[in-house]
Amino acid sequence: MKRNKYEIDMCNGSIMDKLISFSLPLMLSSILQLMFNAVDIIVVGRFSGSQALAAVGSTTALINIFTNLFIGISLGANVLAAHYYAAGRDKEMSEAVHTAITLALISGIIMAFVGAAASRLALELMDTPANVIDLSVTYMRIYFMGMPFFMLYNYGAAILRAVGDTKRPLIFLAVAGMANVVLDLLLVIVIPLGVAGVAIGTVTSQFVSCILVLWCLHRTEGSYQLRFSRLTIKWTYLKRIFQVGIPAGIQSTVINFSNAMLQSSVNSFGSTAMAGYTAANNILGFLYVAVNAVTQACMSFTSQNYSVGKQKRMDRVLADCMILSAGVAVVLGVGAYVFGSRLLGIYTSEADVIQCGLEILSITTVPYFLCGIMDLIPGALRGMGHSGVPMVLSVIGTVGTRILWIYVFFPQHRSLYFLFISYPASWIATILMQAVCFYFVRRKCVRQMKAEV
Repeated sequence: MKRNKYEIDMCNGSIMDKLISFSLPLMLSSILQLMFNAVDIIVVGRFSGSQALAAVGSTTALINIFTNLFIGISLGANVLAAHYYAAGRDKEMSEAVHTAITLALISGIIMAFVGAAASRLALELMDTPANVIDLSVTYMRIYFMGMPFFMLYNYGAAILRAVGDTKRPLIFLAVAGMANVVLDLLLVIVIPLGVAGVAIGTVTSQFVSCILVLWCLHRTEGSYQLRFSRLTIKWTYLKRIFQVGIPAGIQSTVINFSNAMLQSSVNSFGSTAMAGYTAANNILGFLYVAVNAVTQACMSFTSQNYSVGKQKRMDRVLADCMILSAGVAVVLGVGAYVFGSRLLGIYTSEADVIQCGLEILSITTVPYFLCGIMDLIPGALRGMGHSGVPMVLSVIGTVGTRILWIYVFFPQHRSLYFLFISYPASWIATILMQAVCFYFVRRKCVRQMKAEV
């Protein structure tokens, strides 16, 4: 099944080394993508002050709410493409690719207009302080102008991941990341545009990564070759993409809505706490993308093996992914805990801001392996084509726990540390529910495989 040096045969041979080969470039790619925002935060925090830092940070949860529905739908494209690729269904693979890219373009244009128009209202609903809201609106409006590029890159990269290619997206993001760093420094230090400068730099870097991934798909000789003249929406494939992708997108959107509620609670402590949360949340973002890379691997490997009926191999994939995810999370989480003050010092030199960030990191970093396990189980279920029930359980476990914490327990113990105990509490609650769901769905899938044989 492997057809070139970038692709991975997920259905035969050893598993762990292939998981690492798949996950490591994806981790690095995700880290580079996260660096787009990290460089924005570091540059404005160092050269434009804590208000500019708070302004950029206050937009993170809102941007995620607006974008994650469509990014979640790209998971549906990944699962569908992996299924067709492993089964050798070249015609269906090609039509699914062109449907996914067309969807990405349309959704990116919609997000550009909706995000820009709704920015101020959404920030006002989050009680963003008056001294930073104008800067936040400026950043969000420019950022959303890059949504077509952002969406096209993510859907294109999802197709490449479906065939095991995580190396070329890493190269593309390295190039785009360097462009982002140069532009941020130029547009903040040399040309003092502040938050507008870092937003322009991020949009430009997204344009670069978009062009590179589309060029890669256009030049390939495989069944996932992109021809712009064939871009269209095939409703059969769109429906299958939506079956997996919409529940995943809703789950991500609702969870980020709960994060926006946490942002509102942090806002009540003032701009210093907001800046500390911005820096700490960016560090947690690096932990998330590391474990999420393993989740992406689990989903792609599971989807390919499910399409060819290899049930026992699917079980080994999940077990190996749990070992890999927990190992990565423990190493990075303990490292973030031990070196927390030094890491926060990269973002700001203000002692009060660093102290607020340390309060958050002290309760969220070491148990972060729980977040990885929490996401792995739904990833395996999506690989088997089941996305609805995991979405409901994730929303109940994560969002329900955090809402309960914010409105029932937090008002009695107002501190950043106590507020963020809701993170590990929600991870544990969700794992328990997802494990029960996985047991029953797996039994159903095994019966279906035997019936087909």
